[in-house]
Amino acid sequence: MPGIQTLDCTLRDGGYLNDWEFGYKMICQTVRQLIASNVDYVELGFLRNEDYQPDRTVFRHVKDAYHILPKDCKNTRFTLMSLHNKYDISQLEDYDGGPIQRIRVTFHDYDVEEGLEYCRKVMEKGYEVACNPINIMGYSDGELLEILRKVNEIHPTVFSIVDTFGSMKRNDLIRLYSLCENNLSKDITIGLHLHENLSLSYSLAQEFLNIKSYSRNCVIDGSLLGMGRVPGNLCIELILDYLNNNYAKTYNIDPILDAIDDYIVPIKRLEPWGYSTAYSLSAKYNLHRNYAEFLLNKGKLKAKDINHILASIEDCKKTAFDEAYVEELYYHYQDCAVDDAWARAAFSQKLKGREILILAPGGSLEREEARIQAYIEEKSPVVITANFKSELYRADYLFFSNVKRYEEYVNGPMEEEILVTSNLKEGAKEAAGVFNYHDLTYDENGVFDNCTVMLLRLLKQIGIERVHLAGFDGYEEKPTDYVSSILDYQERRKGAAHTNQLIRTLLSPIRSQMNLEFLTPSKYEKEE
Repeated sequence: MPGIQTLDCTLRDGGYLNDWEFGYKMICQTVRQLIASNVDYVELGFLRNEDYQPDRTVFRHVKDAYHILPKDCKNTRFTLMSLHNKYDISQLEDYDGGPIQRIRVTFHDYDVEEGLEYCRKVMEKGYEVACNPINIMGYSDGELLEILRKVNEIHPTVFSIVDTFGSMKRNDLIRLYSLCENNLSKDITIGLHLHENLSLSYSLAQEFLNIKSYSRNCVIDGSLLGMGRVPGNLCIELILDYLNNNYAKTYNIDPILDAIDDYIVPIKRLEPWGYSTAYSLSAKYNLHRNYAEFLLNKGKLKAKDINHILASIEDCKKTAFDEAYVEELYYHYQDCAVDDAWARAAFSQKLKGREILILAPGGSLEREEARIQAYIEEKSPVVITANFKSELYRADYLFFSNVKRYEEYVNGPMEEEILVTSNLKEGAKEAAGVFNYHDLTYDENGVFDNCTVMLLRLLKQIGIERVHLAGFDGYEEKPTDYVSSILDYQERRKGAAHTNQLIRTLLSPIRSQMNLEFLTPSKYEKEE
């Protein structure tokens, strides 16, 4: 079948995982490997209002991107992507006849007119334009037909079906392609950009080729190993091989596989992508993926909880991420007020006159075991763990605020007494004490539900004046050093420095009324 082209978007879409910091050598080598594979187009990165840095695939000027191209680009051509409100069109130089001949322009449903006008201006500078409307699944048939009418007036080279939220299924693709095929000018190429929320990108790409008109050119996007913002994209290596086997294409797969082994696999070890339940749920409701990411980063919700929160998002909030809005949804979902006066009084009485040791799940619990055990033997403190059950130390109380952690550890008879916050609705049935989630998470700084901070707040509120802590190590950007690997979760590593600073801020008012003594090294030992 004539007219089938491919585009690799690793250096652009994949950059969401590493802030486009691939490293200059890797960038150049990846481009060379893609050229050697005979892929038709390589998307080199973003055009943005940022100064060019050789190690990143973000460019202020088209000429900046020439630094990463070899002298001989063979038959491969190149693109850059621009979002109209992130790149000043006045910085775009006129097309110079070189291999970077196409600019892909994106826009949202709320700025269609601005996006199309931007396309027009790019074309006036001599470039081919690929028009990539974000979240095509968010348009009604009537709305899409109106966009297609306006696209015909501008007449770009490509119009792409962009499944931004990964919610597309086979019947959706057939419907959308039919609308485009029958209403776009016949010389406009139809593109396809897919995401892996539902693990359907490879099958959808095959269906796209199956229904494609013989008279219409098409271009299919993919990336090496599907690299892209979680859950990722169509794997370019799969669709190239499929085209070789079924459409008489002659792509060279070996350089692709080398690039994956040499450059992409190491990135995936540090920043994994791929199918996850949370992102499939965001696709189910055709939501901006940041909603799922926000809830995952909490690290406290099971998939069913994320499902319930995502299902409650209003239609008018779906396509543009609103952090304050989803924070409020999360807070209300978690909060279930109870009268905890009796539980507080009983807990206070149990602690009266006793030394208190809080065990957080940091790796220092194991490294400093001798020191901690010596303190326990000497002082016989009341030992309270925060969101886990220790295999090294016998605890008097297990304090849980996280439903995932609770269900991991509470299976059968427990020697320790269980304390929970009121958001753990099932845990409340078995707990010796249930404490109001709201009272332990909310202050003038907003809502923050780190379990150890919540426990310290509770102890402060019931009049405890001194606490010893162990295992309260602090977060790391690298794989976090927990006493048990099951306690780690990838999402929390991102923004570790910010989280640590926030915890220091929240500890300050606690320290004003309570003496905190650290038995193990911690990022929170000193006030800042």
